Amino acid sequence: MTAYVFPGQGSQFPGIGKDLYDADSNARIWFEHANDLLGFKLTDVMFTGTDADLKQTKVTQPAIFLHSVVKAKVMGDAYQPAMTAGHSLGEFSALVAAGAMEFADGMKLVAARANAMQKACELQPSTMAAILGMEDAKVEEICADITASGGKGVVVAANYNCPGQLVISGTIDAVNAACEALKAAGAKRALVLPVGGAFHSPLMEPARLELEAAIAYTPIVNPRCPVYQNVDARAHTDPARIKANLIAQLTAPVRWTQTMQNMLADGATKVVEVGPGNVLQGLFKKVSKEVETAAA
Repeated sequence: MTAYVFPGQGSQFPGIGKDLYDADSNARIWFEHANDLLGFKLTDVMFTGTDADLKQTKVTQPAIFLHSVVKAKVMGDAYQPAMTAGHSLGEFSALVAAGAMEFADGMKLVAARANAMQKACELQPSTMAAILGMEDAKVEEICADITASGGKGVVVAANYNCPGQLVISGTIDAVNAACEALKAAGAKRALVLPVGGAFHSPLMEPARLELEAAIAYTPIVNPRCPVYQNVDARAHTDPARIKANLIAQLTAPVRWTQTMQNMLADGATKVVEVGPGNVLQGLFKKVSKEVETAAA
């Protein structure tokens, strides 16, 4: 069984999508449709913009979504997946590819999500950090202790990427304190990431509130195949549950490790990363090895 997985923020690069635009007339139609929906020439920034241009949240998220969805459309009906999933932002691409959401509705939601998250970032200085070589439970424990101690603010586990790789998220002081405590406790690395906010943490609550109504009123139908969602790492086909999970996703962690484990348990034998980069395929290989080792 083939699973399609869709990357999230951070997978962008200068020139993203230009190969698709140049090679396929149908792809060009979708790219120009996105420009019309957004009210500005996103393709100009994608094709000729610098790294700095592409790192603007209002550009990054729509650009990755557009690239991923158009790539899936170019692949065509002959390559229908048995299941889909997307990492954070990629969940919107996964829903469109599975037929649960129309392209235009997905693009509008992604643009609204990007703007809401940017505003939330500006309300509270915050950041994220990658923690390598430590068990999830220990990371969670240290983050909880720092948050409970008061004074530093909030820090939580945000992205469970694969065994031994977890991203934490929160206020700058709390994240810095957690990094020091985690290194002292034996983490191989604790690296603050060059991001502008604490994604998938309680600090995104203003963005969640802003997006709740937009998601609630967006038409979502039963997908052609199950979509594994970040919030609980489980397969979903019920539109009401899909919407509830999309709303919760902004402040909840991305359970990617658990998503890959569940896909494997449900019969996934091949993963195709649809979008820029191949990071998710690498994570899938790591999770697969862990599963094989545990079963041996």
